[in-house]
Amino acid sequence: MRLELQNIHKHFGDHHVLRGLSFFADSGRAFGLLGRNGAGKTTTIRILMDVFPADDGKVLIDGAPINYAKTGIGYLPEERGLYPKKTIIDQLSYFAQLHGMKRAEAVKSIDYWLDRLEMTEHRNKRLDTLSKGNQQKIQLVTALAHNPEIVILDEPFSGLDPVNAQLLKDIVREEISRGKIVLFSSHQMNYIEEFCDAIAILHGGEIVLKGDLADIKHNYPRNKLVVRSIQDADKIRETYADRIIPHAFESAEHKNDLMLRLQDPSEKEQIMRDLTGRFAIDGVMVFEPSLNDIFVEYASEDTGAEATNAEVKS
Repeated sequence: MRLELQNIHKHFGDHHVLRGLSFFADSGRAFGLLGRNGAGKTTTIRILMDVFPADDGKVLIDGAPINYAKTGIGYLPEERGLYPKKTIIDQLSYFAQLHGMKRAEAVKSIDYWLDRLEMTEHRNKRLDTLSKGNQQKIQLVTALAHNPEIVILDEPFSGLDPVNAQLLKDIVREEISRGKIVLFSSHQMNYIEEFCDAIAILHGGEIVLKGDLADIKHNYPRNKLVVRSIQDADKIRETYADRIIPHAFESAEHKNDLMLRLQDPSEKEQIMRDLTGRFAIDGVMVFEPSLNDIFVEYASEDTGAEATNAEVKS
């Protein structure tokens, strides 16, 4: 199954919030919808879910207009929306029935997910008796209990401790392996990088970069070298002073690493030979950017016109 948004536009008054968004996501894969606050991610999700219509453009499933009566969508919102004074089983079954499930079918599915999320003991409790992390897990059940074809996760790891984050990771992988379309929206780039095969970065209501994440990284300008030398770092810094990129690495893990900018990628081999021939080198490699590096470049306020609508194809 392929979910596709074609040329989506949306205005709120005089504000043109979305400006011709187009992207697609396939079943059995995870797609990352990224952008700074105000970039248009939430508006895009609401149009996708038919909360309100686009002014122009189409939402398609396998090339045909989406039929919301037949296509299940599960949504985990960033802002939680459950009832704090109601018992968990009652409100979960209520939400599942809103998606067309019979109560008995809904309760069976909910009990499965409560067990899977290690929440069975809280089944008959009120929501406001639970911790923030456990409330997040209950909210997740509302997105999954009706077995939707499309799962939208907006900041899904917010409030989860490492153990529960790992549990959610396992569940996300299971949903992907079952052929679901999983759409992530998050500012936590490490999770996007871990799960998503493809991404789209929004900036000012437009997509400034989209494509397969592996291809995006592979096609990124390969004009930087990462050099590690515990013994000769200071000598390398002096010798290549005009090429060193200052403060490229700030974590303790990379305290002995230096980043050199190449004038042209073709001089990579020569610089590597020079480094290994003159200094005690513990490691040297072409720099491959993280998704965080790419996001900062494309979503910054001074994103240039040359970045707009960039697409990387395999």
